[in-house]
Amino acid sequence: MMMRLITPTIARRLVVSRQRLAGAYPQAGAAAMLDVIRDLGCLQLDPISAVSRSHTLVLRSRLGAYDRADLDRLLWQERSLFEFWAHAASIVLTEDYPVHAFQMNVWRESASAWGERVRLWVEQNAGLRQHILEEISAKGALPSSYFEDSSVDSWYSSGWTSNRNVSQMLGHLWDTGVIMVANRKNNHRYWDLAERCLPEWTPREPLPPHELTARAAQKSLRALGVGTAKHIQAHYTRSRYPELGAVLKTLEADGLIERIQIQDGGTEWSDTWYIHRADLPLLERLEAGDWQPRTTLLSPFDNLICDRNRTERLFDFNFRIEIYVPKVKRQYGYYVLPILHGDRLIGRIDPLVDRKQNTLTVNAVYAEPDAPADRETARAVADSIQELAAFVGAKAIHYGSEKPAIWKQALQ
Repeated sequence: MMMRLITPTIARRLVVSRQRLAGAYPQAGAAAMLDVIRDLGCLQLDPISAVSRSHTLVLRSRLGAYDRADLDRLLWQERSLFEFWAHAASIVLTEDYPVHAFQMNVWRESASAWGERVRLWVEQNAGLRQHILEEISAKGALPSSYFEDSSVDSWYSSGWTSNRNVSQMLGHLWDTGVIMVANRKNNHRYWDLAERCLPEWTPREPLPPHELTARAAQKSLRALGVGTAKHIQAHYTRSRYPELGAVLKTLEADGLIERIQIQDGGTEWSDTWYIHRADLPLLERLEAGDWQPRTTLLSPFDNLICDRNRTERLFDFNFRIEIYVPKVKRQYGYYVLPILHGDRLIGRIDPLVDRKQNTLTVNAVYAEPDAPADRETARAVADSIQELAAFVGAKAIHYGSEKPAIWKQALQ
């Protein structure tokens, strides 16, 4: 059987479609939100809110206007979602609990030097651990500020966690599945026992390594649209794919995934690329011209661009987060949002919300060298900024002087 050949354009359109960034927005509501998160696998959490929290921007790019109360209900009432580690600290699906429980068990039983160090520290501070669990058991969900630091051996780190003993113990109990984030108030996490947070219907069957990887790798590949083993490894449950090479061979032999070749003109892209069988009908529709592009702004932590090397390979778009770069050394800005236009990343904006004045300040707008210069594209970029302003509740948009000449007339 000959390997399917696709162009980079079709590959990008498949990726964008599987990321739910093409076509009309779905009908608003919790069910549509849950469907989007199922396709993505996770929503990365980040505390910075220069515009809006990252996970809210990721959902906005895929749902348009939506009610944030729907997300709260899925998280804190229905418990269809919970917070744990995916490719970073994230919102994940309760129906995927066995995938994440595997990692909880790994952290409990880790024989690595780091695991041994954590285990020894926890043993030395058994009193602090007992104090936290007794207080939560008796009083329900509590914030970290509630607990007294009764440690006898302070946690040492060269980073920000040094001497933060309560936070370190809470983190260990969270990593190992003993406690969970039960709620958030003013973005402060409230911790409760996992057994009280998880709904009765939560799947809890332990997964052996091969089955775990088969399940997680398929979810990763479907979220990617097309990808290499390295891309799969870096996505969804990043770096947590035991026996990935052997699993991919099994999935291919079983007909669940197949190899695909990306060909740019007469040049074939290197590496072995895969597509999931379930996405072949979508691929065929895209090849037949069924493509409904969208123009939208992406969170800097968006799932589409969280693998920087892959983003550069597929989209020829170099994106680096400059939050921790000194201001004078930043190339584009503090909290930069890339502009997705159809199957291309054509520029970026540097925005900031002033919540007291209800304004969205766009400090700068940048266009890629090959960005479309037509009036329709300029209007689409301006409309995407208007949509962002409406989402964050801004009554006005203020533009800085840095605007590309090709779009300047629309950005007023």
